[in-house]
Amino acid sequence: MDYFSTLEAILIENVAENKFRMFNEFYECFLKNDISFDNNYQAPVLNNPSYSSFLNTIKPTALPPIKNFKSIEGKKYLVHTILHIEYSAIDLALDAALRYQNMPIEYYKDWLEVANDEIRHFLMLERLLKELGGFYGEFDVHKNLFEAMQQTPDFLSRMACVPRYLEANGLDQNPKIMQKLNSNKDEFNVKFIKALEIILDEEVEHVRKGDFWFKYECKRLNLDPINTYYKAIERIFPGSTRRKMDLNFIARKEAGFSCDELKFLSKKDDCY
Repeated sequence: MDYFSTLEAILIENVAENKFRMFNEFYECFLKNDISFDNNYQAPVLNNPSYSSFLNTIKPTALPPIKNFKSIEGKKYLVHTILHIEYSAIDLALDAALRYQNMPIEYYKDWLEVANDEIRHFLMLERLLKELGGFYGEFDVHKNLFEAMQQTPDFLSRMACVPRYLEANGLDQNPKIMQKLNSNKDEFNVKFIKALEIILDEEVEHVRKGDFWFKYECKRLNLDPINTYYKAIERIFPGSTRRKMDLNFIARKEAGFSCDELKFLSKKDDCY
């Protein structure tokens, strides 16, 4: 089985059930080392996300705010919002594993492992959504994560801006959602919180992987990782280094962020 061409087919597959089945078969072959690498492969330019055939995408500013944690509709919308992040994260991990040739085998292992985790997260949340009588595609979504993928075709920017910025932002937001759910505790929200705890714990490892490969590339190019990171995220997300960020210091430190970075991004005098 050829690694790159098979993975491309999985990435562009637009039926979730088929995508996950194809990935499981591919991942099993990869783990058995029953795979070959054609390093003349060229990754495609992606113009549309794999979900464009079954989700209605609109601008993020047009989406309603998440504020109702009690009603069925409010719960469905919140679960659907996070579910879409997880689906987008599947494709981001697949693309990271696909787009870059001649990397150490540990790199491909890392991002396929992330993709496998994200699929599991998606299925876990989808079960919760179905408990509420909902389905993926019931609400409008944005394509910010896909656009970030389009804007970071080079390896350095991808590692800086996706795992080390976007996923790291998730480490900050997840506990806030759990806190709101906890203040509106019921049987469903307790199950939802448990799912979010699993996701938070595993996302720390995903960000750590991005941190490792970002610093790997900085070392290879003889670049200072901190200044390179600031420049990369400011280029893709203008204003990101100037605003005051409310950070999950504990999770970010576990994921590889330095105290100096945390102080700079949070605009605080310490990182505790």
